[in-house]
Amino acid sequence: METRSVKRRKKKNANEANWFSVEEMITVDRISNLPDSLLHQILLLLPLKSAAKTSSLSKRWRSLFLSLPDLDFTSINDLTKPNSFSSNSIYQLLSLRHHRDSNNLRSLRFQAPITFTSLNSLIRLAVTHQVQDLDIEVTTKDYFNFPRWIVTSQNLRALKLKSSHPGFRLPPSSSVLGGFQKLTSLSLSLVILYNQPYLSDFFTDPNFPLLEKLTLENCFGLKELKISCRVLQEFTLKNSLQLDGLEVSGHKLQRLKVVSCFHSYSEESFVKINTPNLKTFLWNSNAATTSVHFLDKLVCLRKAFVGVLLLHQDLNSQIQNLFTLLSGLCHSYKLQLGNQSVEILSIKKGLSKNHLLPFQNMRFLELQTRFDRHNVQALSCLFKSCPMLNILLLKIINDQTSERRQWNKDLWDMSNSEIRYWESQTYEVESFLNNLEFVEIHGFSECENEMSLAIFLLRHGKALIKMTLRSSFLCRDSLRRQMIRSQLTGFSMASSKAKISFH
Repeated sequence: METRSVKRRKKKNANEANWFSVEEMITVDRISNLPDSLLHQILLLLPLKSAAKTSSLSKRWRSLFLSLPDLDFTSINDLTKPNSFSSNSIYQLLSLRHHRDSNNLRSLRFQAPITFTSLNSLIRLAVTHQVQDLDIEVTTKDYFNFPRWIVTSQNLRALKLKSSHPGFRLPPSSSVLGGFQKLTSLSLSLVILYNQPYLSDFFTDPNFPLLEKLTLENCFGLKELKISCRVLQEFTLKNSLQLDGLEVSGHKLQRLKVVSCFHSYSEESFVKINTPNLKTFLWNSNAATTSVHFLDKLVCLRKAFVGVLLLHQDLNSQIQNLFTLLSGLCHSYKLQLGNQSVEILSIKKGLSKNHLLPFQNMRFLELQTRFDRHNVQALSCLFKSCPMLNILLLKIINDQTSERRQWNKDLWDMSNSEIRYWESQTYEVESFLNNLEFVEIHGFSECENEMSLAIFLLRHGKALIKMTLRSSFLCRDSLRRQMIRSQLTGFSMASSKAKISFH
């Protein structure tokens, strides 16, 4: 049996042992003992300015900072604070990197006002360090030429070059032949092309054999553009207002987006699309071209958005080309139509002379419309063309130009012209009514057109599960709203599962 003195000695020894272990934990720098790769990951979680401060700790930490694989100078400043650092700071930091670390520069990103001479020198140094991902946004005093060191780089995988002002010029196609051999992603913004308005042989396989993603924004002076890259998967074109012709081909292209183009009011403009494996098609805020050609059926198409600008010149041509465009998208699973596209379809001449091909694969339809009386026939035409539709989303635009009559209880009877019209379409849209399951109307203001459509769908939608009505901010009469709800729920519905939700 232990005596008290023995117990006291054991307790003292245990306390001393614990004290030494705590002291050892405090004095030993366990972080510095971590491998370089793990310390790099820790530093990359910090803003670059904070990571730079660690270089003052020791030679080891200085070496770690100077060998960081990713340098993001946008965390230090932006173009609105040009005095916080200059392009010389970037150049000096790159110059301090040891030659053995040159192949570790995975990415370089910065925003800065700069001269073309300094920009060219900076890019040359980055290419010397075998940069793989280059993302730069610059402001210069004058136009500058595309830096040739980018073209000759054998390590560059991704390039994003944006000029905030005043823009840059692309090199001629002959001077880039053999360059960009490993580039997979390219984004160019504010390209000046007044002296070379036709890019028919620039974005082709010889120049970009591995290019998978291409984005072009603010191409001034561009008249015609041809894209033909064998492995290209995504192409985006924005704000090319002078564009008259666009030709896109590629068997691996899956996403095509064209926004704010064809605004030059040209008498002859065209679009040619040869992308049999396309899955996403976005055509927004573009003037209708005089011709549209789909050289192959888009049988893989999943999602399409069409927002065509309605011009007051040559309406017949705009109508015909919108119908051609929609017919080329007839295999889409989901279709979204902008307000002006619905307006063009609502022109009487368009519906009398043209017929939409049936969208047999479509399950989701989204329409943006003012929903005036003249839109009703166009909606009926669209419903008839979507026999297998499951989901209908209607976004009503309420503005001062809309002319819609308020609904009241006196409009309930079948003598109402809107209800009579929809009832007359029952047979034409029978397949649509037998498959429609979900309806959602945004901007619901309890007007005659909206109520007539809601009543029609409730009375004849045999597969209807839920109708959601989201009221417009213009509707503030709670008593009137309660009366509307009572009317919609007060008659026999075609579907026993149908429920109405008001928001």
